[in-house]
Amino acid sequence: MEQLSIKNGFTGILASVGIIASVAFFTYAALQGEYGMFRLFQVQAQESRLLAELEVLSETHSRLQNRTRRLSNDYLDLDLLDEQARKVLGLARGNEIVIR
Repeated sequence: MEQLSIKNGFTGILASVGIIASVAFFTYAALQGEYGMFRLFQVQAQESRLLAELEVLSETHSRLQNRTRRLSNDYLDLDLLDEQARKVLGLARGNEIVIR
């Protein structure tokens, strides 16, 4: 009879330790694991940075698309063409003074 109570006590302690270890492991995994809370915060911060970068890139894309359209054959902006010729090719009119 005494062996049975010792065995039950040992089993109870072992079960308690196992439950505590399991709870500790799952708590650690929920916080630090690959899909844990800290990873969630990192992903949210990365999402914010990427959305800000996307906004900047979208604005740049729109600006470049507008300039490309203005230099196309369908819609030729002579002022823009003159500006680009002066900037890229270094051209100027004969009666102009170039200061750099």
